Amino acid sequence: MRKDTKNWIALTDYDIDTARHMLATGRYLYVIFLCHLSLEKILKAHVAEVTQTLPIKTHDLIYLVKKSELDIPEAYLDFIGKINTASIPTRYPDDLQRSLKEYPEPVARDYLEQTEKTLQWLKQHPNLNE
Repeated sequence: MRKDTKNWIALTDYDIDTARHMLATGRYLYVIFLCHLSLEKILKAHVAEVTQTLPIKTHDLIYLVKKSELDIPEAYLDFIGKINTASIPTRYPDDLQRSLKEYPEPVARDYLEQTEKTLQWLKQHPNLNE
């Protein structure tokens, strides 16, 4: 496994752990943001292994899925599409109060749980076996 791939995985773990802390402290927009970031980094780990190059700088999870040539189960892929769409409004809310209402605790918790399941599948994929 490439050194940069190992770093992407370590960053993934750091970000998802931070998302858990944000949920515990009521910072729900940051839960969504960090869930997206953790998925972005694990997908970049896959891209690095498949292409044997550094991934381009992008936040587009769908692009990274395609670039990594992963055949992701539909439920995970649907969630990746959903969180990809949520990334911009949680990262740069036009109206903070409206965004806080759109992403309350139950929504943030659901995103975190779905992210953890998706990460587990992505981490166990043969691309990332040493």
